[in-house]
Amino acid sequence: MRSTALVTLAAGLFVAGQVTAQDWSTIRVATEGAYAPWNFTNAAGELDGFEVELVSELCARMDADCELIPQAWDGIIPALQAGRYDAIMAGMSITDERKEVISFTRAYATTPAIFVAAKESDLVEAGLPEVRIDMAEVTPEEQALIDQLKELTDGLAVGVQTATIHENFLREYLGDTITVRTYDTQENLDLDLQAGRIDAALADQSAWQPLMEGEAGDDFARAGPGFSGGIFGEGVGVGIRQEDEALVEKFNAAIQSALEDGTVSELTVKWFGFDSAATH
Repeated sequence: MRSTALVTLAAGLFVAGQVTAQDWSTIRVATEGAYAPWNFTNAAGELDGFEVELVSELCARMDADCELIPQAWDGIIPALQAGRYDAIMAGMSITDERKEVISFTRAYATTPAIFVAAKESDLVEAGLPEVRIDMAEVTPEEQALIDQLKELTDGLAVGVQTATIHENFLREYLGDTITVRTYDTQENLDLDLQAGRIDAALADQSAWQPLMEGEAGDDFARAGPGFSGGIFGEGVGVGIRQEDEALVEKFNAAIQSALEDGTVSELTVKWFGFDSAATH
């Protein structure tokens, strides 16, 4: 799941005359529309994906009319702060850095970040174990695995979507040994990986589904462990302006309900192929 560059906006950027106490019967929700299968624009030009369906479920539970607004990833938080919409559902990871400028609901989904590379690459053929590493509590054995990964990627060009937790991880843990190449969308990252312009790439496991299940999927494979926690945040949640506490509470109640009755699990299995509903 992803992060984004943080921009602190002056109070004057908020919509003039914004009502301080709303009933939230109408909610404007932003999504990127370019991060399949979380959210994307389908062949008919319509927003689609896991979060698009989840928005519909949550808004029904909140008895609210919701409007989905497409918004490019770069600038998605500043536009929220400026009042263009009321909430963000765009595969956005809950991180301490981001919580300094906006609020979050509880997490509704969480999936690890993984590396993908060509099957014949040394990185894949090394056969590193596909365990899950919690970056909040790295054991000595896990650190040794990270060190192995660093050796295998030494000198490689590694792609990542810009302004994300994945980019932060690459620069902090591998940045002194690799060339980091950034992309505006996951789709463009996939295209350069397929064209051989980068040697490997890091993204959320679920975001690799379009590539791995497509025609080119047979040529690529996961390389090594998955990563979550710590620098990767607390899972994916709804981003909301800090002053809109009542809206956070409404979303939290709806998310909790959808988690408890299995709706989130069903949607993640449908769109990701595995259950990635957040358990806490």
